[in-house]
Amino acid sequence: MDKIWLQSYQEGVPAEIELSEFQSLGEMFEKSVSLYRERIAYINMGVEITYGELDKQSRDFAAYLQTNLKLPKGSRVAIMMPNVLQYPICMLGALRAGYTVVNCNPLYTPRELEHQLKDSGTETIVILENFAHTLEQVIDKTAVKNVVMARLGDMLGVPKGSIVNFVVKYVKKMVPAWSLPSHVDFGKALSKGAGSDFKPVVVTQEDLAFLQYTGGTTGLSKGAMLTHRNILANLAQAYAWIKPAVVEGGELIVTALPLYHIFALTANCFAFIRIGASNLLITNPRDIPAFTAELAKYPFTVITGVNTLFNALLNNDQFIALDFSKMKLALGGGMAVQRAVAEHWKRVTGKPLIEAYGLTETSPAATMNPLNIPEYTGAIGLPISSTEVAIRDDKGVDVPLGERGELCIRGPQVMKGYYNRPEETATVIMADGFLRTGDIAVMDNKGYVRIVDRKKDMILVSGFNVYPNEIEEIVAMHPGVLEVASIGVPDEKSGEAVKIFVVKKDQSLTAAQLIAHCREHLTGYKVPSHVEFRTDLPKTNVGKILRRELRDGVASKG
Repeated sequence: MDKIWLQSYQEGVPAEIELSEFQSLGEMFEKSVSLYRERIAYINMGVEITYGELDKQSRDFAAYLQTNLKLPKGSRVAIMMPNVLQYPICMLGALRAGYTVVNCNPLYTPRELEHQLKDSGTETIVILENFAHTLEQVIDKTAVKNVVMARLGDMLGVPKGSIVNFVVKYVKKMVPAWSLPSHVDFGKALSKGAGSDFKPVVVTQEDLAFLQYTGGTTGLSKGAMLTHRNILANLAQAYAWIKPAVVEGGELIVTALPLYHIFALTANCFAFIRIGASNLLITNPRDIPAFTAELAKYPFTVITGVNTLFNALLNNDQFIALDFSKMKLALGGGMAVQRAVAEHWKRVTGKPLIEAYGLTETSPAATMNPLNIPEYTGAIGLPISSTEVAIRDDKGVDVPLGERGELCIRGPQVMKGYYNRPEETATVIMADGFLRTGDIAVMDNKGYVRIVDRKKDMILVSGFNVYPNEIEEIVAMHPGVLEVASIGVPDEKSGEAVKIFVVKKDQSLTAAQLIAHCREHLTGYKVPSHVEFRTDLPKTNVGKILRRELRDGVASKG
């Protein structure tokens, strides 16, 4: 199959991007500050900070790291916090001073945190007090010697900040006891930095911006080395794609996905900093009523999320009653967008739910549907600018157009490799520079790519390949289903059989009804043999359903 480059699939989108505009993410941010200094950059818990304020605060934090901690260029700075104002301040400050940011999921277990801190060689961490007890358990086993402690109310002013900190710690008891004697409070770090001089450093496109850990759901997580060039390339690619739909200095994007995840980090944080947008940070998106109340206060124009988040919103009456007249773009990624959810979204909001595709290893965007696509197609879209896509077999040979194979990506957004893992890097990045994604896909003659499934999730029933995404999409179409996941389970007759795990929307729903529904839409061998109802499904920090955890649970029962 000939490799397919993006040409003019979406009017006004260039086939290739220009990468010489900025040398670093810090330089890109400083350009936006010069253009949008008085504009609101971030909103969180009712507090707003402007681009000018973010410039000063991130500069102060950079000066603290440089002068007070005396960190040399290239040092690892870990950040472990949800979507709060401290995150962009610390992240941008670290990047501007030439450091590498190591994003840590606040929900990590001690084992997971220890692995990431040791693997990355992190010596400095900024952490929200709510998670300090986790760090306390492992800090002596790591190289960490500098701890900056943030609290939820630090950026909320007086008296609101003090009240929030008191309630979080003593009323809601959300801060388990901890002891880290050498820590420095976030506010004091900023004050010390304000009294020091920030010394600009030369940061180039080839410098390492992030060690972004991935693969934790399938084994030990690996640090994807993302350079400033990788992220800048993806920003230029995203900007080229969305430019026709957005107004520079005039957008408000909703960020419910955590900024420590590559999707929100690039798509929400950096891409919209570039165009001077305001960013509404949602600290706890699982609290749908509170989330919806926040949305009601702000005339948002862009929202991103994963399928489970959109589904949860659509099942909230207050969300359905919102005014969507200002909304221009809804972008889904991170997991497959299901037809039932996309069509429901279009009915409620009047706007399509645009599906995109990417990986941590691709910074993340690789393909995206045109913004003017009228309805859900099930495709993950077209290769974005300067991105080459190939569908290959297990031997790395291109398959004929229209046939299934592994989706492979080549472009300037593809990571440098996995940190300290040359063998694993060589396994996923082929000699010709294509990245193996591990996703099974097909491509049509117009360049549209459709994901069939992950290699590891494929179910083999009597020699036939069954793909969980297809099963889940059909089951999700039933009006009585809220959420669904499917896996393969051992079967004496067929080798494997399909099992589905379902969260009910209609409590009267039965297994027999679901199987009958599936028989209407699926070939016999694809119809689930087992149905298990649950009150919820295991998910990652961004809401992706963990099929592996479901499989492990079945295996443990014998």
